[in-house]
Amino acid sequence: MCGWAFKMAAVPVYCECRQPYDAGRFMIECDVCKDWFHGSCVRVEEHQAVDIDLYHCPKCAILHGASLMKRRKNWHRHDYTEPTDSVKLIQAGTPVFIRHLRARHFPSASEIVVKMHGTQLTHKYLEKHRFEFPILVPKIDGLGIALPSNTFSVRDVQEYVGGEKVIDVIDVARQADCKMKLQDFVEYFTAVHRTKVLNVISLEFSDTKMSELVKVPDIVQKLSWVENYWPEDSIFPKPCVQKYCLMGMEDSYTDFHIDFGGTSVWYHVLWGEKVFYLIKPTNANLALYESWSSSVNQSETFFGDQVDRCYKCVLQQGQTLLIPTGWIHAVLTSKDCMAFGGNFLHNLNIGTQLRIYEMEKRLKTPELFKFPYFEAICWYVANSLRETLKEMREDGCQPQEYLVQGVKSLIPSLKCWIQKEGFIGRASELPDHIRPGHLIKELSKEVRFVEEMSIGNKPVKSQGIVPAVPVARIPQDKSCSLSVNPSKRKCRRLRDPSNKMHSNLDILELHTQQVLKKMETAQWSEDNMSSSTLRVKVNGTSPPSSTTAEKVRSDNNLQLVLSKGRIISHDRNRVMESEQCSDSSEDEEEEQSDEQGSVLHEAESLEWEDEKPESQTPLNKFFESVQIEIQDGMSESSEQYNSDDMKEECSIQIAGSWHEDFHQSCNSEENGLANDSVTEKSYQVPDKPRTSLKRCKKDSMVESWAREAGSR
Repeated sequence: MCGWAFKMAAVPVYCECRQPYDAGRFMIECDVCKDWFHGSCVRVEEHQAVDIDLYHCPKCAILHGASLMKRRKNWHRHDYTEPTDSVKLIQAGTPVFIRHLRARHFPSASEIVVKMHGTQLTHKYLEKHRFEFPILVPKIDGLGIALPSNTFSVRDVQEYVGGEKVIDVIDVARQADCKMKLQDFVEYFTAVHRTKVLNVISLEFSDTKMSELVKVPDIVQKLSWVENYWPEDSIFPKPCVQKYCLMGMEDSYTDFHIDFGGTSVWYHVLWGEKVFYLIKPTNANLALYESWSSSVNQSETFFGDQVDRCYKCVLQQGQTLLIPTGWIHAVLTSKDCMAFGGNFLHNLNIGTQLRIYEMEKRLKTPELFKFPYFEAICWYVANSLRETLKEMREDGCQPQEYLVQGVKSLIPSLKCWIQKEGFIGRASELPDHIRPGHLIKELSKEVRFVEEMSIGNKPVKSQGIVPAVPVARIPQDKSCSLSVNPSKRKCRRLRDPSNKMHSNLDILELHTQQVLKKMETAQWSEDNMSSSTLRVKVNGTSPPSSTTAEKVRSDNNLQLVLSKGRIISHDRNRVMESEQCSDSSEDEEEEQSDEQGSVLHEAESLEWEDEKPESQTPLNKFFESVQIEIQDGMSESSEQYNSDDMKEECSIQIAGSWHEDFHQSCNSEENGLANDSVTEKSYQVPDKPRTSLKRCKKDSMVESWAREAGSR
């Protein structure tokens, strides 16, 4: 107990209240006794302290008199105590600056602002015409917005929010922030004589009773990342940036800026008037803005003079303005004004949003003035867009161009954020359930699918279904040229628009699971367990081979693996090894194709209890089952090599002809002509997109596997 009391006594205490230092409370030092006092205890506001030259606490004031105030010596500098000097330039926000700004002429914003009715401002409209220019809605009808009446006053704000709430206030003449209680600001705002111009632009009230009075526009709700992508169970607090109350005194001025994180912004003037100075975010203007923001004489340079066009837009009572991503703007309050507004990120301008965020980092913008958890919400959005692109691909729908471009812009940023150099510092904004590397890989894959679809791989109709044979879909282009290097080959995507498109991994998993399930549940007999292997070459002049590989298996653990259009039955370890091959191994495979032959299709047939001439052949039965399982739109494909002239070509043959040749092969086997060999036929099947499993072993290795299988 004594030790605890000793520690308490050792903590310094200040002010008349004898309380320890509190970083959250404003304090002022007495220039006589050198003691520190809480501003609230001695009735000195933070915005008043800057005007005091010598402060005397209540006790010292008895002996030394009242505090001495600073004397104003100029009207055009932030430090009004500087001697009047015509050489020093006018700084933004000062009384002289405001007077000159009001007198200047600017091009009318009617050249760039789009005026429309609230009912016209829809998601579909913005997707079609893009959100690249400010939008002015004269009346709130059709916007889906809810607001208090225009008699709503600053005292009403105090009632709903609470007078004790500490808010950020801008001293316009000094362009400096200070802290005030809301009730003190309201008292100053409603005073008859005001010696300063104060402006409130950052009162976010989502967590107050006033939030029930305001509903953001419907279009903002539909576009907002926070509203649509932020999960309820997120470990991060939800960013609250969509409901701000702005209370500005006449002549309030906010210098040129871009809203944090490149957010778009909506403003509605409840009463009063605001003037916006708008600059388009071209590459040149953004570069100039970054240079201006980092300059030491920023406050002395009017940025509107640095660009080719700066537009003036007057927003009057009852009007609503939406400013797109990245627009550089300044705001003058020409009359006492109350406005409501908010910020929102969206999918229409992802690239520009990321660009502004990177600019903020280069400018070393304090975290307080950045979009809360910007990187975290980007991860959430990336995860959701991956699912969206996948669903659209499976439904056979082409995603909007702005969405594809947005994902392309997002991928490099995500990669940059997980680099070793900066990942440790940013790991706090990475959601727990997201695997960053996997997500980036999947997003890149979806983008590649979209690109393949958009460069000539248009969906085509099926050419009909031939029994027991995979459906062949004929593309619009009857042939395609393949480069000599397989690693650079561009495969066409062939699909039926009436069916869902599945990813290669989905098709592989579905096919393998269904076939294995059927074979595991079938009743096999060890005595009649047998299999055959059909080996087919792409060589129209090749004579029938003299031998046929036949094997007998004593168990029913048959594993089928689909790789590059082949159905291979071998040990899984060997197949997994073949998946990890590089492009160089494929080049070696091309060089040896004339010596080893091109193996297009290997398959182990289903086992038969009794072979009957009138019954269906094993291979036909197998292909029929595969065709039923994956007839949702995936066509069989294979890489074909011509061993005679070492040139690769891709051609399409009608499924009926392929089926006829195939049955001739099977009939020859039934007639006893293929007891010791399997006829080698020449056929082609349509090419298809590459699967995620690469064909990595040489043809010679495949041949050796087949020989090993035949020796069992």
